[in-house]
Amino acid sequence: MLLVTAITAIIAPFIFLVLFRMPAKQGMLFSAVILTILSFVFWGMETNVIIASILQGIHKAITILLILFGAIVLLNTLRHTGAVTRINQGFKNISPDMRVQAIIVAFLFGGLIEGAAGFGTPAVVAGPLLVALGFTPMAAAVLSLIADSTSVSFGAVGTPIQVGLGNIPNAGIELFHQIAIHVTRIEVFIGTFVPFILVLVLTRFFGRKKSFSDAFALLPWSLLVGITYTLSAVIYATFFGHEFVSILASLTGITVASFTSKIGFLLRKTAWRNALEEEFNQVEENSNMSIISAWSPYLVVILLLILTRIIPSLKHFALTAIDLSWRNILGREGITSSWQVLYSPGTILILAAMIAVLLQRKSFSSFTKASLESLKSVQEAALALLPTLALVQIFTNSGINTNDLVSMPQFVANALAGTFGPMWLFVAPYLGELGAFIAGSATVSNLTFAPIQYEVALQTGLNLNMVLAQQVIGGAAGNMICVHNVVAASTVVGLTGKEGEIIRKTLGPALFYGLMAGIVTSFIILFV
Repeated sequence: MLLVTAITAIIAPFIFLVLFRMPAKQGMLFSAVILTILSFVFWGMETNVIIASILQGIHKAITILLILFGAIVLLNTLRHTGAVTRINQGFKNISPDMRVQAIIVAFLFGGLIEGAAGFGTPAVVAGPLLVALGFTPMAAAVLSLIADSTSVSFGAVGTPIQVGLGNIPNAGIELFHQIAIHVTRIEVFIGTFVPFILVLVLTRFFGRKKSFSDAFALLPWSLLVGITYTLSAVIYATFFGHEFVSILASLTGITVASFTSKIGFLLRKTAWRNALEEEFNQVEENSNMSIISAWSPYLVVILLLILTRIIPSLKHFALTAIDLSWRNILGREGITSSWQVLYSPGTILILAAMIAVLLQRKSFSSFTKASLESLKSVQEAALALLPTLALVQIFTNSGINTNDLVSMPQFVANALAGTFGPMWLFVAPYLGELGAFIAGSATVSNLTFAPIQYEVALQTGLNLNMVLAQQVIGGAAGNMICVHNVVAASTVVGLTGKEGEIIRKTLGPALFYGLMAGIVTSFIILFV
């Protein structure tokens, strides 16, 4: 019964959301209730610990809701100021082809936001932009989630590596540097294909012909963009370290993609527009706003995120000025939820929305109207996020029990390690994905499972750095399917209640990503 209890946090959401097709607010509530009962009856978790974990989950959900609100209010403000119309014109001037737009917006611009903010922000920023370009809400959510994968290995200025691997023996800059290099070298054989995977998903699931055939015309260009990103990532990781890989590689990719698509290099003259939403208004809207002014709020977001993370004095101020963290909840040591309000990407997004009104010389009512609209959108997400985070924290804190059992994540990982042994290279990425699926964070996945990956590598004699690199890659790929990212992405495009349908479309790419990580790593170890 212990194994059944331990895997409930994994199996129950899959059954309710994917198989029974329940909306997340119902499916995750049922999952949380079941896990709560099992953890008390069979795992020996005390009532005090369970309640503290639920309160911890509620507190963490609020921090995520702030990010959600910030992303939605920025977009809604830009709609009211007319900036979205100008941004869309800019994308159409680069290329009217929806396949090209998907790659530039979801993969490259999303990767830039990931490098600056992380924590699920890219999907909630890129998704609405795709909808504004005429993509269906489902296509926008799915593509944004799949795209938010390769860049997640380095996340917000290297957090998944520096923080995520910070609790293993010999952790330090040298180890982080080596892992970063291994990750980028493996990603050359995986991340390079993500742009083309986006095109395949777009044409197969959302194109009028529902066929892969429309994707292959874009194969050469998408591979050019992919290899530009991944090879430049290798260079940046090798010479500059792990902090700015996603930012610099995304900027490099955006430069190459914009230039080549503008001149039509490796692209056909006829633009593919066969995934437009049926009711999308294709009337050309003109805007007198400059493209720099239209994009300026997003530039403000990136600038503020980077400055508050690399300038020590600003970082200290952002971390300490308004600290609403809840430490040792109900007196239980270690059950803590951090919330440095000014350091949150959500606060920066809200600030950027207010600055947008000033920069674009519009009435402040644009922001107030956007705020009221955004609050309504966030309400539904709250109903899904609250039980989701409660489940996550009970699962994570299950090591605090009266039965002297390890935590449920460790129990599952130990069972897997004992079963697969030397074949662990093909399992390690999926353990990372599992952690992200449950915890909703590549960083938390690494924190939870990296020590287990470390022990398994030692026990089986596998290359330690390679196994840790697989954990990082798996944690990043798990972003495609993690429940609270899916809830967030569905909310911002107006698809609350469709989380299971989204996961059914992102699950395949996530599983493929993990398989390729195992194959590529095995090949490198054997032949390089």
